[in-house]
Amino acid sequence: MEKSELSIIFGAGLVLTAAIWGFAFVVVKDSLDFVGPTWMVAIRFTIAAVCFGLIFIKRFKHLNKDIFFHGCFLGVLLFLGYLTQTIGCNFTTAGKNAFLTTFYVILVPLIGWPVFKKKPGWYVWVAAAVALTGIGLLALDGDGAWYIMNRGDVLTLICGIFFALHIIAGSFFVKKEDVILLTFFQFAASGVLGFLTAPFLDGNFDVSLIKNSTVVVSMLYLGIFSSMVCFVLQNVGLKYVPSSLFLSLESVFGVLCSCIFLGERLTPKMFVGCALIFCAIVLAEVIPNLRQDKK
Repeated sequence: MEKSELSIIFGAGLVLTAAIWGFAFVVVKDSLDFVGPTWMVAIRFTIAAVCFGLIFIKRFKHLNKDIFFHGCFLGVLLFLGYLTQTIGCNFTTAGKNAFLTTFYVILVPLIGWPVFKKKPGWYVWVAAAVALTGIGLLALDGDGAWYIMNRGDVLTLICGIFFALHIIAGSFFVKKEDVILLTFFQFAASGVLGFLTAPFLDGNFDVSLIKNSTVVVSMLYLGIFSSMVCFVLQNVGLKYVPSSLFLSLESVFGVLCSCIFLGERLTPKMFVGCALIFCAIVLAEVIPNLRQDKK
């Protein structure tokens, strides 16, 4: 199969990943009525770790202490990212949660500047300014104190910082170590941290929820599809499709799904904010790839 054909196939896989993640915002928002955010993170990543470990059990013969510690470190960042995102979703709309999360695309080159000793190009600064304008239109209160963001929006932006740090740290480790094992220990560490902290942050788990089919299906969706399947599609797809622009469609799918399934309303101001954030993501992703193609 030719490279162009592989790019189309894996590009479609990345779009599917974005769609699964987009619908996950609806699942999370709907499930927060039953399950606390920390318990939700704990359960989804425990399911992902168990399924992932059983499928790739033969890979554990390659395990070493570097993979274990690096995977656990990435797991801490992953846990903090999803925890702040999930708690944030409890205090804002699923659509805003989806779009504000993707701000990590802009943060990666900015935070990575001192790490990689690579100064961001002019387009990154322009993209950051456009994104900040979009965030203002999307998240700032239009009634009363216009400069106030609700805590859900703030937590969602913080989750973007953790996701950016996770991507930067992961870029170091995946070059040297088994990606499958690194992914497993990320899932496992996130699940363990969730179960250790959930009783303190959310209180005791309501065991009767095990009989709730809606909760069970939601947790399986988040654990198997939104976590395990999407991470595999992402890791494999990005080897053949260098741009992560397809993944930024997560925000678009998130807004569409929240409007269709949750009945959330997108005001003209919020629509312009979403459009600006998406333009910023495109700017940050497309120009670097155009420059690489010219080389």
